Amino acid sequence: MKQVYQFLRSLTRHNDREWFNAHKDEYLRAKQTTDRFAVELLAAMSEIDPDAALLDVKDVTYRIYRDTRFSSDKTPYKTHIGIFINPPKGKKSLRFGYYFHIEPGASLICAGNMPYPTKLTNMLRQDIYDNIDEWLSIIESPEFQTYFPTVGGNPLKSAPKGFDKAWPYIDYIKPRDFGAVMPVSDDFFCAPDIIERLKPIMVQMKRLNDFVNYTVDIYEETEL
Repeated sequence: MKQVYQFLRSLTRHNDREWFNAHKDEYLRAKQTTDRFAVELLAAMSEIDPDAALLDVKDVTYRIYRDTRFSSDKTPYKTHIGIFINPPKGKKSLRFGYYFHIEPGASLICAGNMPYPTKLTNMLRQDIYDNIDEWLSIIESPEFQTYFPTVGGNPLKSAPKGFDKAWPYIDYIKPRDFGAVMPVSDDFFCAPDIIERLKPIMVQMKRLNDFVNYTVDIYEETEL
């Protein structure tokens, strides 16, 4: 994995097609490494979330080529590699999944998904409100907080519409997203025992994902 980080650092400094084409072999070696890592992640994840066995590498990885059509940043290549295991439907599903982000100086692990439609976010807030004891048993447990001390980001400044601002747990439903992020060092993914290190983290991620995905599944059944 160290070679992958080395390639990404070089790509960050030389993000143009001429350099990339001249170093295509380095990219292909990096891709082979991360594809093997994805296979190992899927195997480990299948032990914890059996539906992960329904996915393969193409279902959990992304192209390095950026879509610049609607972006002010016209650099042609991504300078990170993402692996998103989102059973059982794959990376395009709204369900919470298991994301592994490889980027020099900004690597992380995340249980979550992209920001949700407003209706789904409000459904999730209501589910947390109605089942606050279960929510707290997950996100405040020592096992979970070992890896994810906080859950949710980009909070509202005040109570969400329709919820009592005096409710003692109101801050838990203010976030606009409910993902849990664990920043890691560049050395983390390079450890020879990385899969074994990840397994207890995956177990905690699944606890959060299972709670959220109950609501997501209802939303997808009724709205999509």
